[in-house]
Amino acid sequence: MKVLNLLSSLLVIAMLITSCRAPINSSKSLISQSALDSLKTATTQLQINPILKIPADTTFVNLKTFSADFYYDMKYATENNFLNAKVYNCDECYLRYGTVKYLLEANSKFMKKGFRIKIFDCYRPLTVQKKMWQILPNPKYVANPAKGSIHNRGGAVDITLVDEQGNEVDMGTAFDYFGIESSHLYENLSDEVIKNRKFLKKIMLKSNFKSFDSEWWHYNLKGANDNKVSDFKWLCD
Repeated sequence: MKVLNLLSSLLVIAMLITSCRAPINSSKSLISQSALDSLKTATTQLQINPILKIPADTTFVNLKTFSADFYYDMKYATENNFLNAKVYNCDECYLRYGTVKYLLEANSKFMKKGFRIKIFDCYRPLTVQKKMWQILPNPKYVANPAKGSIHNRGGAVDITLVDEQGNEVDMGTAFDYFGIESSHLYENLSDEVIKNRKFLKKIMLKSNFKSFDSEWWHYNLKGANDNKVSDFKWLCD
């Protein structure tokens, strides 16, 4: 609120100055039109933007609160996954705020190219990790909850891309297909699939994420392993 009041005050002062001095486009103006526009924009955003109180990077937040520009297919909130079991009560995407910031950056870059991120999985509470381990106690497919995964730390996302019509881009395999064909290192794929995977990886790496060699869909935020394993649970309607 203090920031909002400060910006509002600055805006009022700026408007008074410009009304009493030379015209906005005059070289003698004490404030430029662009600066005035920036103040107006900042004030307006603070009034309508849900990020009025910026949380700490380690705070868990709902991605949908910060953007409506993502597609979702939260597989583990359904039985349509490799476990054949629903392990989430509802299909929300929670992440640490630090992860959200860079995911927004990545999606903005994709949108400029005519694509958007589609999300399969986000933060995963440790309780859910334990449930998955009970169903399939095999570290080849499920991270051992004794150590936890980056998903349990709120720093991992499972994603793909969709085009402007919402159609998934061809990545060669389905999400959570654990054959060698899902690896970034596997090259016996069509030129189109290789191109699509490289495009996804290039933007994500430039947006402070790291890829996971065996899964083309899995990306970890750099440094996310420093966060603690969590069992934070979100509320469902």
